[in-house]
Amino acid sequence: MERRYLLGNEAIAHGCLESPVSFVSGYPGTPSSEVIEVLSSLPDRSYYAEWSVNEKVALENALAAAWCGVRALCTMKHVGLNVAADPLMTSAYTGVTGGLVIMSADDPFAHSSQNEQDSRMYAKFARIPCLDPATIQEAHDMIRDAFALSEELGLPVLFRPTTRICHSKGDVELGPVLQNTRKGEFHRNPRQYVVIPAHTRILHKKLNEKQPEVRKRLGELGYNQAAVKGSRAIIASGIAASYVREVIPEDISFLKVGAFPVDEDWLADFVRMHDEVLVIEELAPVLEETVRGVAGCVTVYGKKDGHAPYEGELSPAAVAGIMSSCGFTPSRTFPQVSPVPDIPPRPPILCAGCMHRPVFYAIKKVFRDGIYPSDIGCYTLGLQLGAVDTTICMGASITVGSGMVHSGEEREIVATIGDSTFLHTGIQGLMNAVYNDARMTVVILDNRITAMTGHQPNPTTGLTACGTPAAPVSLEAVCRACGVGFVETVDPYDMASLTTALKDAKERPGVKVIIAKQHCVITARRAGIRRGRYQVDPETCTGCGICIAFGCPAIERHDEKASVNELCSGCAVCAQICPAGAIRKEGAR
Repeated sequence: MERRYLLGNEAIAHGCLESPVSFVSGYPGTPSSEVIEVLSSLPDRSYYAEWSVNEKVALENALAAAWCGVRALCTMKHVGLNVAADPLMTSAYTGVTGGLVIMSADDPFAHSSQNEQDSRMYAKFARIPCLDPATIQEAHDMIRDAFALSEELGLPVLFRPTTRICHSKGDVELGPVLQNTRKGEFHRNPRQYVVIPAHTRILHKKLNEKQPEVRKRLGELGYNQAAVKGSRAIIASGIAASYVREVIPEDISFLKVGAFPVDEDWLADFVRMHDEVLVIEELAPVLEETVRGVAGCVTVYGKKDGHAPYEGELSPAAVAGIMSSCGFTPSRTFPQVSPVPDIPPRPPILCAGCMHRPVFYAIKKVFRDGIYPSDIGCYTLGLQLGAVDTTICMGASITVGSGMVHSGEEREIVATIGDSTFLHTGIQGLMNAVYNDARMTVVILDNRITAMTGHQPNPTTGLTACGTPAAPVSLEAVCRACGVGFVETVDPYDMASLTTALKDAKERPGVKVIIAKQHCVITARRAGIRRGRYQVDPETCTGCGICIAFGCPAIERHDEKASVNELCSGCAVCAQICPAGAIRKEGAR
């Protein structure tokens, strides 16, 4: 047994190697991305690994591998599970032969997400097991065991770590890495895998009949534990259980749930030994609803009576506060934290030299009164530049724009979308907009990488997840194949060409596409691309503030004049927009 200090996602990846896994697929999304990054980077792989173009594709790939009898992992974040929900729901009917584990990493407090949904609800909806780790060690152990559990039950298993599990570090006891020796082979069984109505009705009945066995087996795994110590009890799941352990007194009973669905008879026996029970869990009252269903006359506290919040992250201090609110005295208290006054806000911002900034700047100049639907990615930060009016979900910028056009909105619509996001779910929206003749401009921000989630490759990059060269997808060809007549590719660092292309698009009917193509400034720096720094001539600078308003963190104001700091990447856009010509390349006259 080896003990190592690991990030939660690294521990999860290692648990997959101990299984051992045969097939790995997923779409990058914080906080899940590092699992495939680790698995795809190992030199002596005995398994297949890929970044898929979206979560639905990833799950369908993994499901097919599991039908062929090999162990498959599919990773995504919670909102990605919405994209994969179609195959998820039916995969419970078809079942699996090889183990299939679907990792859906939840993000309470929405650190990097557009909502706080609870993936346990999907597991309940689909009637499949869900494992909810409370510690990094448990996350490692659970995912290792989940493959065998999936095979035993013949069902996919949903694995639900949260941000504080995925992105915390801790000591983890590791087992031996096992070499994958399985080779997939599909055995035809139309009654199992062809879900026409006649088959579906039978498969649904079989799924329902499995549920008592599922609850019994999950109870035997040891991830649901109970200790009776007094007349009052706390029941918790996931990382909330770890927080409870830090503050629970010795005379209060404790039940921890790590595997859903819970054996209700076992749960009822525990609950009815007590007079009062407090349920603590992050996000939805999944566990609380089950507890209330078996409680009888026992008083139950939790979200439904207002003692615990429905939103946000918990913490030991928050758990202590919840306990105090319903008369459970915590074993320790926490001082009230007051914010330090007058600290300036530090919102997230686009990098110095980011290609997205000049695009938004030019859009605002050319389409002054336009409406700007946008999408999920680094470029969502165009909000701070006044060039993002809507963001809903992956690929929605084009469809939202199209809906606005056909609603009767007469202002110009300019939708922005990233290269990876366009390939994820933007293509369908573009086809729909062309087919239904939506007069709008679509700007694809092509930085050749999936940047916000950690610079994972995508089909435009020319590399697979494992670093193997691949033919890059032509966004121009895809757009033309969708029926777009006006497709222009421009360098966003060339402000004159960018502005001209936007003006041309503005004058044309129908759907127009401009592809702003330039490497992400971070990947360019890593690749050794250097453009040289720029500087301000203080004698020429008039202090007009136009470069400051551009918003690049490499430009500052000193003594009423502009100044370029060490963050400069040499994109030269500030030099192009300076009306006085005061910004020049270092060494230039």
